[in-house]
Amino acid sequence: MKIWAVRGAITISKDTAAEILAATSELLTQIFAENSIEAENIVSIIFTVTPDIKSEFPAVAARKLGLTSTPLMCCQEISKKGALPLCIRTLIHFYTDLAKEDIQPVYLNDAVKLRPDLFQR
Repeated sequence: MKIWAVRGAITISKDTAAEILAATSELLTQIFAENSIEAENIVSIIFTVTPDIKSEFPAVAARKLGLTSTPLMCCQEISKKGALPLCIRTLIHFYTDLAKEDIQPVYLNDAVKLRPDLFQR
């Protein structure tokens, strides 16, 4: 097994604890499913939020999913004019047998705008 990382992001419609927890859970669940990630293979997870998100830490959602012994960190994105608002991003480091090119990032809601190259049809 090798250590790889996967990115993901999701947007919320408003800054409430309930929305942050629900969106983060949805994002993590989909990333885990798409990449066959099991809790015991996760090394660490970094979350970032845009400056307009203040009601809850995304890491709380990860803890509620059972990641009680996984190192988690929450940070704030750089405040940049024109940046996508109300966005939660994650970077997950994990052990896997997948090849690097088979790792599937997950971008949900308006976060697909962050990586249009991944969503060209």
